[in-house]
Amino acid sequence: MSSYLYSVFAHVQLGLPAVGYDRKSILCIALLLSISISPTCSCAETPAQSDGQTENLLADAKSFFLKGNLADADRAVRRYLESHPDSSDAHFLLGHILFREIQARGVIETQSQAPNPMGAKRAMGPGPSDATGSKGTQEMAKASLAEFTAGAKFRTPSADDLKTVAFNYILLADLADADKWLTKMLEWAPNDWEGWYHLGRTKYNENRFAEAISAFQQCLKLNPQNVQAEDNLGLSLAGLGRNDDAAAAYHQAIAWQARSLTKNPGPYIDLGSLLIDQNRANDSVPFLLQAVEIAPSEWRAHELLATAFARAQEFPRAQAELEKAIELSPRTANLHCMLAPIYRKQGLAEKAQAEYDHCAALRNSDFPPEPPRQ
Repeated sequence: MSSYLYSVFAHVQLGLPAVGYDRKSILCIALLLSISISPTCSCAETPAQSDGQTENLLADAKSFFLKGNLADADRAVRRYLESHPDSSDAHFLLGHILFREIQARGVIETQSQAPNPMGAKRAMGPGPSDATGSKGTQEMAKASLAEFTAGAKFRTPSADDLKTVAFNYILLADLADADKWLTKMLEWAPNDWEGWYHLGRTKYNENRFAEAISAFQQCLKLNPQNVQAEDNLGLSLAGLGRNDDAAAAYHQAIAWQARSLTKNPGPYIDLGSLLIDQNRANDSVPFLLQAVEIAPSEWRAHELLATAFARAQEFPRAQAELEKAIELSPRTANLHCMLAPIYRKQGLAEKAQAEYDHCAALRNSDFPPEPPRQ
């Protein structure tokens, strides 16, 4: 801006009489101050936003993020990055926002019960309801990682940044990188119990059961009576064949929530599954019935209960539980395969054949299996 226009600017901004200045210059400066600049103004080279205003965008984005207003936080930080592409804070913040948007979809919890209670060794999902099965979720996780990568060019990420990076890798089913970054963040933040919890889950999925046990034990030291950590400790013990210790962990997790109004069905499901594996189907039924009462939409509890009833030759009850499980998870082929012989044993040949056909069709289809519930 020329010295002439600066003089006009000072007069207009301070409310002084602009005597002797041409009308066009006064109008241009007035429009500039109102932040409504005409494209034909001769001072169009002046930025539409001052440095202070753009800095406010970053502050606003952080405020929106802390309040859970993710859409506004996303918009504000992206606008800030347009003029500050080398801002590590902005890139890291956008990475966190994108991950939080995945959480807002109900896809992942920072700590959640491990799914798929089938057998002593069962898969622990990353905590999502659709986990790696959703292409949209994977793309968002990759976008979040890209922002952390961009920010890391300008400064070292924090332990909290690395934890979100690890969670993104969990969503992408990249266990090696999830393990790597969780381990690194725990070197910097060794008292982060949630980090130990998810490291334990990751180690379990890598079949590194002894290390998973160590991680869950550390989590429990930092956060005593954590029902989910104790439940997952039991799963890890079972992974090593230490079934008595696993059962003790499940019983402990059940005891810790005895007086809780909101109970976690995981320990009941896992104990029931362990008892079935030990040919103690009748003993499993009370625990599985409690799991169904706590979480009636948990289809795997119905599946296990059906297994227990089938082994006790209670086929109508097994049928009812499998039909309920299929209602909750219609694309899970194994449920149809299980229901077919239950129908056949009761003389329902046509229904049995229909379930066999349905099972085969699902196994041969391009549809992904029903994701594990949390």
